[in-house]
Amino acid sequence: MNQIGPSHVGAESLAEGGQASPLPGAAGQLDLRRLFTTFRRRLRLFAAVALVVFVSVVVVTLQTPPRYTATANVLLDTRKEKVSDVQEVLSGLPADSATVDTEVEVLKSRQLAERVTKALNLESDPDFNSRLQKPTGLKAAAGAIGTLFGAKPPSEVALSPLAAQRAHEKVVDNVLKGLSVKRSGLTYVISVSYQSGDPQKSALIANKFAELYLLEQLEAKFDATQQASQWLNSRLEELRGQVLADEAAVQQYKIANNLLSAAGTSLTEQEISSYNQSLAQARAQVAEDNARLNTARAQLARGSNGGDVGEALDSPVIQQLRAQRATVSGQVADLAGRYGDRHPEMLKAKRQLSDIDAQIQQEIQRIVSNLQAKAQVSQQRASAISGSLGGARGTLATNNRALVRLNELERNAEASRTLYESYLNRFKETSTQQGIEQSDARVVSKAKIPVRQSAPNVSLNLALGLLLAVGAGIAAVVIAELLDAGLATAEDVERRLDAAYLGAIPLLNSVAEERSIAPIDYIVSKPLSSFAESFRSLRASISYSRLGEPVRVVAITSALPGEGKTTTSVCLARSSAIQGLKTIIVDCDLRRRTVNRLLQAEPTIGLLEVLSGEATVDQAITSDEVSGAAILPLAKTGFTPKDVFGTAAMDRLITELRDRYDLVILDTAPLLPIADTRVLAPKADVVVFLARWRKTPQHAVEAAFRLLAGTGAHLGGVALTQMDMKQQSKYGYGDPGYYYAEYKKYYVS
Repeated sequence: MNQIGPSHVGAESLAEGGQASPLPGAAGQLDLRRLFTTFRRRLRLFAAVALVVFVSVVVVTLQTPPRYTATANVLLDTRKEKVSDVQEVLSGLPADSATVDTEVEVLKSRQLAERVTKALNLESDPDFNSRLQKPTGLKAAAGAIGTLFGAKPPSEVALSPLAAQRAHEKVVDNVLKGLSVKRSGLTYVISVSYQSGDPQKSALIANKFAELYLLEQLEAKFDATQQASQWLNSRLEELRGQVLADEAAVQQYKIANNLLSAAGTSLTEQEISSYNQSLAQARAQVAEDNARLNTARAQLARGSNGGDVGEALDSPVIQQLRAQRATVSGQVADLAGRYGDRHPEMLKAKRQLSDIDAQIQQEIQRIVSNLQAKAQVSQQRASAISGSLGGARGTLATNNRALVRLNELERNAEASRTLYESYLNRFKETSTQQGIEQSDARVVSKAKIPVRQSAPNVSLNLALGLLLAVGAGIAAVVIAELLDAGLATAEDVERRLDAAYLGAIPLLNSVAEERSIAPIDYIVSKPLSSFAESFRSLRASISYSRLGEPVRVVAITSALPGEGKTTTSVCLARSSAIQGLKTIIVDCDLRRRTVNRLLQAEPTIGLLEVLSGEATVDQAITSDEVSGAAILPLAKTGFTPKDVFGTAAMDRLITELRDRYDLVILDTAPLLPIADTRVLAPKADVVVFLARWRKTPQHAVEAAFRLLAGTGAHLGGVALTQMDMKQQSKYGYGDPGYYYAEYKKYYVS
């Protein structure tokens, strides 16, 4: 015997029993017909879930109070009025997408919501302040009872500072819940919408958000300008003191180092310039005086009487004396011609002429002496000027060395003055900006009072409710399928259990019109019915479950009680006996003895008596009068705690029955609760495992398979029992039962 395990049951069964592989289309491709079949099978569940969801959506929609939405449009304006060509303290917003998105977040900010709350006094509005709302239902009753005992309403209870802050924050949260801010496409327009139960309130709050947003921009610029002005003013005071200190340092240094100047030039430089000019003039004068003196001396040295000296020619005294001499000379000539040289008048005239000549010579000598004195004075003056120039140049050299530090002080003073002037100009520009700030946005459309409710949108909610209902129904179907652990089709058996599918035993009520007949009797009275055909098909599957080896001993078991083992065993035995096979059914369920109850017989000798040697096999076997099948029952007092199936007597009994009968059916106990079946299963040629259609959990079957693994038993396959053929047409797409409606006409009901 081959040992079995859940991992190789199917492979072994297919190799030996020739069973078909899993149905085509079961995996790897989408089978729409299979999906439709699944949906049709779960149609009631789908309809129930979808109806509940849709009705819930309708009820919620109808009970939701109407809400109204008002929208104000704000434009971020890239154009600005240019009142003055002055740079703003707080520049305008750049026209890019990130800026627009940022302003959207500013409009949704909590700070702006708090300003709106304060401006409209929304803390006193019951729509936003839950403490002011009138209680309803149980809260109203509790409040009334509390009032009778002296309790104050919530609105009159004084709050602690922390509780008041929390209440305020909750009001702001409620205000923000109705706000919706979004950008209109890729434009610079921002839509500010507000939704509330009061249409007028919606428009009022939406407009207030837009208004305070613009005001906040103006306030930001005004505050920035004011802060800049205050800072510049304080800075100017510091710079002014610095300028005065630096300029005072320059002047003090000039005074200390004699670097006084006028008209941009130092006094020493002016003095040097003056000395240079005077020295040049003095030297020219010296040269001139020396030239005149030297000329006069040269003329006198050549024998001149000095009358031709230039200064003598220009002297009015000499000119007058010469005029007198000319007159006297004329008188001398006249007297000489009249009286002669010895005449007294003549002598007198000559003496007078000599006096005049002496005076002329004296005057000429005086002039020459004067030229000499002038030359000396000019020379001394030039020397004095040259000495003063040298002293001034020495002073200038000293001043030039002091100018290095002076230039540094002047540069510091100039830098301080330049910085001070720049701050002063900026302060004047900033001061002129106050009062002319412009907002970077403007309201292009104020919110109007809405006349139609925006929520709930009945048509949209119904459409969404319908979609939600359909989705919930589909989800319920999917979940139900995933949670359905039962086995319904041959594909389930082969794919999920990896075992061969032997066939299906239909539920008699689903295939027979006469429902008062017991299944074991129906198979005899209606041998050509679909119910009888299912057992002939099962016997054929069992016969070919081991190719090349005869199958005579069959153990029928299941995982749990109530799977239809005894009914299947009796029906299989009767069907085989009717067809001429020598068949015997052995009742191996020591606790239930269900065969006796089905056949309504209470024998006194049975299987245990045979195994214990108290009776022979022929004494214990009874015959089924209806079909002719032999029965080896269990006597009423046949229970024993001993292991009777693992004994040699049981082996000899099975060997004897194998030789005497064509088919030996062992009706065993369920595997999970009873250990006897694991001992008995290896003694059979084939183990037929029964699972109730859609009832037996897959995990129970797998647990039973694990118990059989290692016992040496050969699992022929799994047969599904109590299958509702009418429902199977909705479940078993691809399964033979799916086409029952088409081929049931071949059977006699």
